[in-house]
Amino acid sequence: MNIKPVRTQGLRRQRLALAVLSSLAVAPMAHAQSNTEAELRARMSQMETMMQEMKTELDALKAEKAAAVAAPAPAPTATAAQLDGMGKSKSSIQSTTIVPKGDGATFSYGGFVRAEAIYTKTPDGEIAENSLGRRQYAPSSIPIGGDGEGIDLNTTAQHSRFWFTLDNTTANGDKVKGHIEMDFGTDLNGNQSSTNSYTPRLRHAYVSWNNWLAGQTWSNFQDPSVLPEAGPILGPTEGTVFVRQVQLRYTRGPWVFSIENPETILGPYQGGSRISSDDNNIPDVTARYTAKGSDGQFSVAGIVRQLRYQTLAGSTNATGYGVSASGKMALGKRDAIMGMLTAGKGIGRYLGYSLNPDGTLDASGDIDAQGVVAGFVGWRHGFSPKLRSNVYYSMASYDNDVDITGLAINKSSRSAHANLIYSPVSNVDIGSELIWGRREIESGDSGELYRIHSFVKYSF
Repeated sequence: MNIKPVRTQGLRRQRLALAVLSSLAVAPMAHAQSNTEAELRARMSQMETMMQEMKTELDALKAEKAAAVAAPAPAPTATAAQLDGMGKSKSSIQSTTIVPKGDGATFSYGGFVRAEAIYTKTPDGEIAENSLGRRQYAPSSIPIGGDGEGIDLNTTAQHSRFWFTLDNTTANGDKVKGHIEMDFGTDLNGNQSSTNSYTPRLRHAYVSWNNWLAGQTWSNFQDPSVLPEAGPILGPTEGTVFVRQVQLRYTRGPWVFSIENPETILGPYQGGSRISSDDNNIPDVTARYTAKGSDGQFSVAGIVRQLRYQTLAGSTNATGYGVSASGKMALGKRDAIMGMLTAGKGIGRYLGYSLNPDGTLDASGDIDAQGVVAGFVGWRHGFSPKLRSNVYYSMASYDNDVDITGLAINKSSRSAHANLIYSPVSNVDIGSELIWGRREIESGDSGELYRIHSFVKYSF
């Protein structure tokens, strides 16, 4: 270790050197100028005093050197990278490492930032401002019979999202997981006039323990793994089962069973505003079987549910049910196909952002469950590792008793989509999708939508 002398040490050494030189010079001068014994004794006494002072100085220097060697090393000087723009050393974000609770636990996070621009033309009227249809492909929002055409440009970053997950394997081998995910995809407190601030909303929040799961996530009746990569967050809307809700789920190999949050959406007799009854007292029950292979997978799911509506005069009940088959398959290294087909009665809220209700109240107040067939098919092609395209077609057709529902209820919806997505660097996607959509009601009237939905996305 190199010890640098302090300033006092240098001064003392200078004084020591001067004292020695002085003594050497004074001695011969004294001898030459005086021969008396008294004068010689005085000179000798003076020299002894100076030598004692020199010894004291040397002892002090040795003590200081020993103390410097024993002292701890000084803190290193901050480097330029550790200094902020004001020239002050940056403080640590936190004083200790994040340590998840539980032995063997790991913490992870992720999400994406997504900016979107949506240019829309609707020949039969304008989509309502701040509605879901301005930001997503929502078939129920396609105008029918409006005055003039609507041409709109909307931009948003509110579909950006983030999630946190904690995985824990106990000493007994039990696997426990907690997951929570949020985005800003609601119009609550949002505006486009100044801040474009949107309220965070809950997407997923669940805990799993070995084969059990409890909390909010995708319905077991839905298969999100087969959805094509799309410009909108949900691409083939009318042909897709799409619900997130609280549930209790059990998985056993390829089988998954669940009981899920019940909710009945009804249409009034001969049309009018929808009714969210919230009167159910039996959960929706689902089951799914999935077979996986090296080139793809195939899955089939079923659902049975209660439709219920209660008034002061009493309650009325009906049964809803459905079957959904879905799958995807690789066709070589660059191509893949995917699709879904769903059919049933009384499952309206599970399809197309509730394009149609689960059922309609008849003249006597009983529930008439409505039938539906819906599905989509898609094809993905990779031009290169950085460039790919998706083409898909989606549809839904409803079996309505117009004597009960009236003529304003949705009869069908369909859409065609084609996109091109480029990834210049890892985790960055730049894409644009062309969309055509059409909605028809039982009266025979219809409306169309033409859209370009572009986005930039960074996943982390």
